[in-house]
Amino acid sequence: MKLISKIIKFELNNTMRSKWVIVYSVFFLVLTYLLFNFERDADKAALSLMNIVLLVIPLISIIYGTMYVYNSIDYIQMVLCQPIDRKSLFVGLFLGNSIPLALGFLSGTLLGVILNGISFVTVFPLLILIILGVILTFIFTSIAFLTALKFNDKARGLGASILIWLMLAVVYDGIVLFIIYIFREYPIENFVIVLSLLNPIDLGRIFFILDFNIAALMGYTGAIFQKFFGSTFGSLISISVMLIWFIIPLLFGLKNFNKKDF
Repeated sequence: MKLISKIIKFELNNTMRSKWVIVYSVFFLVLTYLLFNFERDADKAALSLMNIVLLVIPLISIIYGTMYVYNSIDYIQMVLCQPIDRKSLFVGLFLGNSIPLALGFLSGTLLGVILNGISFVTVFPLLILIILGVILTFIFTSIAFLTALKFNDKARGLGASILIWLMLAVVYDGIVLFIIYIFREYPIENFVIVLSLLNPIDLGRIFFILDFNIAALMGYTGAIFQKFFGSTFGSLISISVMLIWFIIPLLFGLKNFNKKDF
């Protein structure tokens, strides 16, 4: 544990000084400030911010995480020459990358709201949005690490990461809509519930929009199953599956890291 903390501290110092993390934080600061400043309805501002968060955070997390691994190869080779176990190094690298991104999003968003003045109306939806943003950061960073460790070629690894984001963030809802349209005369609700669990971005959208009771804005999957995901059981299922989305890529990434010949 002491060794992991030292690695995390070293990686945090390096990553927090990165201009990209600073730009990332400033982006959410400006975005949040403008949305809550020009939109009098705090709920509409939060919904607009949510739509951007669900696209930007997965994209930045998966690209930055992938490039982080490739750019750290020389450092990894040097550290592995020392008496250090690979699990500690992997955990330190992962947290040293994901924590600064999560803090950048958190600080930028909170500061943007504070500059506009905090009201009780904005606190709860903002809290839900921040939790989702942090969870998505860790999910897509774990996917990024797994992808980078699976592909030795930097271009192929980065291309695979972008393709994963494109499929989950853009193509997914179109596929679900197509399936619902083709089989609209059949009882496929249970099947579409399963489909919704296969996408952490869509789960985040459903979980957030349910607090506003606006089914029309939930996307096709969420609109059909508002009743299911709106229940306590459905919420627990959503949170559990998002945690699984984080844990499984991380474990497979660790497995590949232990076997990889750097």
